[in-house]
Amino acid sequence: MIDSGELDWKVVGIAVSDPLFDVLNDVEDIEKELPHTIAGIKEWFRWYKTPDSKPLNMFGYDEKAMGKDFACGVIQETNEAWKDLVAGKVDANGLWLR
Repeated sequence: MIDSGELDWKVVGIAVSDPLFDVLNDVEDIEKELPHTIAGIKEWFRWYKTPDSKPLNMFGYDEKAMGKDFACGVIQETNEAWKDLVAGKVDANGLWLR
């Protein structure tokens, strides 16, 4: 998602206690078992800041919800970036880390 001009990743998860936990393993499963759920989530994120007079949010990747493998790659990449930041390997740009 592009939120106020900045990249803002969103990850859809499911609780282990959910009855569909064993069935929902990727975006395609959500579409099959719960049609229109991804579209509903996307529309909520598109509009949720408009009551504060902010513009609609936008989406990359041709507005396609990316799958589990892609999400795991993003999580891994951002976790490595966070570890580098906390370890002082990269400039914190004024962020308060402790």
